[in-house]
Amino acid sequence: MRLLAAGVVAGVLVAFIALPGVGSVGLTARDAANDFQEMDAELNTSPPPEKTVVYDAKGEQIAVFFDKYRESVRLNQIAPIMQKAVIGIEDSRFYEHGALDLKGTLRALVNNASSDSTQGGSTLTQQYVKNLLVENARTEEEYREVTAPTVDRKIRELRYALRLEETMSKNQILEGYLNIAYFGGGAYGVQAAAKRWFSKPAKDLTLPEAALLAGITQNPSAYDPVQNPRDARKRRDTVLYRMAQLGMITKAQADAAAAQPIKLNEDKPVGGCETSKAPFFCEYVKYEMYQILSDGKYWELPKQRQAEIESKLRRGGYVIRTTLSMKAQNALDKAVRSRVSPTSNKVAVEAMVQPGTGHIKAIGQSKRFGAGPGKTSLNLAADMWHGGGVGVSAGSTFKTFTLAAALEKRIPIRTSIHSPSRTTVSGFTSCNGDGFPPWTVANSDPAENGPYNLKNGTWMSVNTFYAELEKRVGLCDAVKMAERFGMKQGNGKPLQQVPSQVLGVNDVDMVHLAAAYAGFAARGKYCEPVAVLDVVAPDGGRLKLPEKECKQVVAQNVADQVNEILKGVLTQGTARGNGIGRPAAGKTGTCEDFTCAVFAGHTPNMAAAVAYWDLRGPWKYKVYGVYGATIPAPIWAQSMRGALAGEPAPAFATPVGDFGDLADVPDVRGRPVPEAMAMLREAGFNPEVVPRPVRSNRPPGTVANTSPGPRQEVEPGAKIMIYVSNGRDREDRPGRPGRDDFPWPFGD
Repeated sequence: MRLLAAGVVAGVLVAFIALPGVGSVGLTARDAANDFQEMDAELNTSPPPEKTVVYDAKGEQIAVFFDKYRESVRLNQIAPIMQKAVIGIEDSRFYEHGALDLKGTLRALVNNASSDSTQGGSTLTQQYVKNLLVENARTEEEYREVTAPTVDRKIRELRYALRLEETMSKNQILEGYLNIAYFGGGAYGVQAAAKRWFSKPAKDLTLPEAALLAGITQNPSAYDPVQNPRDARKRRDTVLYRMAQLGMITKAQADAAAAQPIKLNEDKPVGGCETSKAPFFCEYVKYEMYQILSDGKYWELPKQRQAEIESKLRRGGYVIRTTLSMKAQNALDKAVRSRVSPTSNKVAVEAMVQPGTGHIKAIGQSKRFGAGPGKTSLNLAADMWHGGGVGVSAGSTFKTFTLAAALEKRIPIRTSIHSPSRTTVSGFTSCNGDGFPPWTVANSDPAENGPYNLKNGTWMSVNTFYAELEKRVGLCDAVKMAERFGMKQGNGKPLQQVPSQVLGVNDVDMVHLAAAYAGFAARGKYCEPVAVLDVVAPDGGRLKLPEKECKQVVAQNVADQVNEILKGVLTQGTARGNGIGRPAAGKTGTCEDFTCAVFAGHTPNMAAAVAYWDLRGPWKYKVYGVYGATIPAPIWAQSMRGALAGEPAPAFATPVGDFGDLADVPDVRGRPVPEAMAMLREAGFNPEVVPRPVRSNRPPGTVANTSPGPRQEVEPGAKIMIYVSNGRDREDRPGRPGRDDFPWPFGD
């Protein structure tokens, strides 16, 4: 009977009263009633679109995404005076009527018939339905349909409203309405409105504030308190005196509130990565989420479907927990911008990755995020699939992978290769069996000409040495080693298998380069870069995240030996002077013809990669005179010191096994012979004492010197001759300079 009665009302009242301007469309009451009873009454009442919030590893908010700024709350989190204000001005008989308020509709009929103005007869339930239909519209066509001024639309809303009154309590309907209504200023829902206009939660709203918000909903543009403050105040006072008329407040309370001017404390809603504290990391997360929300198919989808995925992120109300460390991010930002001006045509970019997990701790660059001079929205430290470009040449940082392949093949560290300043190497073959013409390669410094081994050839980054070493390792195996550590081109394509890859001709991104060096720091365990740890939907369910693998891609002792050699780059190689006060290793990279400069390095608990080039085009605008050690390495050092301040400083694991290394002869001068022999044996050498003592200023019976001498590099197991001091130096002889009396000049 209720449904039938509502159907009759729908046909007679709604068609001819609620929409008087379209009541002459010819729809009969009988037809309307019949259609009404047969109409589908199910309506999606799921929560309206919510903002998506991104948090760092410590739970601090770093970004917000939204189409409509909204933050849903429960009814008990909304000030009772706010609830009364909305009911008073919108639907004073809300708790007394059903879906249709006949009394209110008749009042509207009388008003509309006797004046030029029209008065709506919609209940809060009907208004809630209308808002739900608008929110559920996914296309422009659907939006036009649910907002068209037609009798059909009004009847459909009434049918839904009747169903909601049967399935939801009044408080649930009121809560839904307060969370979905538009309160102007870009704020949807009363919680967002309270924060937008007054910088406070909805539970703390006062009477004049509640009255202002309740009045806005009728016409958010007309009653905008900033754009139209006079009309907004007039509307607020209308709400106040309506509440007094209904006995919700006293006349004195209404007078006191109306006497107050509008007092705003605005907090304008801003969202997206541009307003984030870590905008480039935010961009990386954004594209990760696009992949997560599309089951890894985002880049395969047509533009329209991609737009739907992007909208899903903004409207989905997700809570995203990430790997970001703001401590590391702040250190990175300070380092890159202290060395390179944000307004310069040159740019420095950096990424930091945690060894053993692949967690990206920071991503940034010298340029600021956004549009306009000196800014960019390109995530230059990331690959193309995360909002970046195609990458930048890796330079000699790629030599590390050939070094690892050589050690894995048990090519002895002491292997000496004659490395002239310029040479031509032939005989390279790709994994597919393709051959290459002879390759001519030169050293950056013509003085680099002579024999080098795996240690000093790496420390000094000798190109001709590594060209020959790559030939001995095999081009295919050298490239495959880089791929084991996750390396690919910045455009997502596989690495180019060309002889010059050892010098870094492949364009790569700094996120993956940092992750690769993190793999060496983790003793050969490579982990794919990870930015998103957890995603929770509004219903509390967790989204399934793509698997990010960690694999042992080389033996621990091989990685340990790589780290041991790379430590020397910072102490006696191309990057000396860029130490960070704790055990660290790294590799410089200067790109071909000064198109860029790179540095990648790591400690056992953090890895980072830095690149520097001219954003206008590295081949057209070169960075002459800039090497991996001159700008990238100092940026790396400064950022690492800041990121790791106060953190443990573990040492790298000592390499185990025989890699054919050369060992330093311990300095045993001045020590008793038995102690010196024990030290030399412990270092892996074979000591032998020379019978005849020598003149020396050392105490008699102690070691005067050794051959080979202290700190010289020789093969393990080599014989070390010990010369014993007789305690007499040549100062005893008149006219002779004091010195040790050795068969040859040792020095001291």
